[in-house]
Amino acid sequence: MTKQDALNKLQPYDQTHLLRFYDDLTERQQERLLSQIEQLDLSVLDQLHTEAEAKRGEFEPLGALTQTEITENEKYFRGVGLSAIRAGKVACVLLAGGQGSRLGFEHPKGMYNVGITKELYIFECLFRNLMDVTEEAGSFVHLMIMTSESNDEETRAFLEENHYFGYSKEYVHFFVQEMAPVIDSDHHILMTAPDQIAMSPNGNGGWFSSMNRAGLLRLIAREGIEWLNVFAVDNVLQRMADPVFVGATIDSKCTCGGKAVAKADPQERVGVLCLEDGKPSIVEYYEMTDAMIHQREPDGTLSYNYGVILNYLFRTDKLMDSLSRKLPLHMAHKQVAHIDEKGNMVNPEEPNAYKFETLVLDMIHMQESCLAYEVVREKEFAPIKNKTGVDSVESARALLEKNGVVL
Repeated sequence: MTKQDALNKLQPYDQTHLLRFYDDLTERQQERLLSQIEQLDLSVLDQLHTEAEAKRGEFEPLGALTQTEITENEKYFRGVGLSAIRAGKVACVLLAGGQGSRLGFEHPKGMYNVGITKELYIFECLFRNLMDVTEEAGSFVHLMIMTSESNDEETRAFLEENHYFGYSKEYVHFFVQEMAPVIDSDHHILMTAPDQIAMSPNGNGGWFSSMNRAGLLRLIAREGIEWLNVFAVDNVLQRMADPVFVGATIDSKCTCGGKAVAKADPQERVGVLCLEDGKPSIVEYYEMTDAMIHQREPDGTLSYNYGVILNYLFRTDKLMDSLSRKLPLHMAHKQVAHIDEKGNMVNPEEPNAYKFETLVLDMIHMQESCLAYEVVREKEFAPIKNKTGVDSVESARALLEKNGVVL
C-alpha cells in the first residue's frame, strides 16, 4: 500500500489524520503504519449510528435442564456424548486473549499461578480438566486457543515450555483474535504513537470469525467436527467437552447449549439465558426490570434464574451462518492513553474513548434454539477476575480445595 492508497481508503471515513506524522517517519515506520492502515477494518464505523439506535426485543423466561433431570438421565447422556467425542465430532475453543492486569500480573491470564505450596497455573487447571474427559473417552479432542496480538508469543512459549501439561501438542492449535480500532467521542481513530494506531480485541463474540481468518475452519471440515465447545480462560473449574453436556445438547436437538448456574439471589449481577423475540438470548443484569428480577414460576423458582458461565456448545454448521452476517457492535467506554495532534502522550483520568466489541450473547441469539444446562456452582464456577473479594484468586482457591485440588 502506498501513501496515496492509504489516503483513498481513509478519506471516505474522515480518518486522514492517521497520516498526520507520515512524512516525519523513517521508511520502516512508514511501512509499519501503511501496513496497519491496509489491514484496518473501517466498516465498524459504518455501524456507529445503527448501533446507537439498536433496541433489545421482548424478553421471556427460558427454562433449563435441571440438575435433577441431568442426574436421572446421566448415563444415557454420557454415552451419547462419549460416542460423539470418540468419533472426533467435538472440539474445544479456549478464549485466552486477556492479560492478568487486574491481578497485578502483566502476562497472559492463563499463566497466573493459583498454587500456594506448589505451582498450579490457570492453564494447567484447564488442561487437566480437559484430560479428565480425553482419558475417559480414550481419544484426544482438538483444542483451539484464541490469543491476542499482545499475548500470543508468550502464551505459545509458555505452553511449549510446560509440554502442554501432558496434552498432545498435535491437537493444540493457536489463532489470534481480530482487532478493532479505538475511537474518540468525535469518532476519530486514536493513535498511540506516530506510527501506531490504537487497537483493541474485538470482544468474545469475535472468536469464530478469527478462527476463519486463521484457516482453522479447514481443519474443522477435514476432521468432521460438528460441535465446538467454547469456554473462558478465567474459570479454573471449567469443565469442557463434558460428555454429559454434549450428550444432553445433542439429544435435545437444540443448535446450541449453554452451561448455567442457578442464581444465588435475585440481585446477582450475572447475564441470564432467556428468550428474546422468541429466540434464545442472554439478558444482562443491568437490562432487567425489577419485575423481571423478582418474577417467579409456580414452583417458586425465579423465572430468570439461570446465569451463564461462558461455556457454550455450538453446532458448526449453524455457526457458518454467522460468517455471512454482521454481529452487532457494542461500544465500551474506556480510558485509553493516546497521542494528541502534536504527538504528545495523553494519559486520561476519565473514560475518553470507545472500543468496539462483538459479544457471544449475539451469537446465541442467532441460533434457532438453546439448551440451558444447569451445573453445580461449587463444582464448575470459580472465575478469577479480581485479586481479592468476589470472583477472586482467593475465592477460586477455596473452591479448588473444596473440589479436592491440592494447592
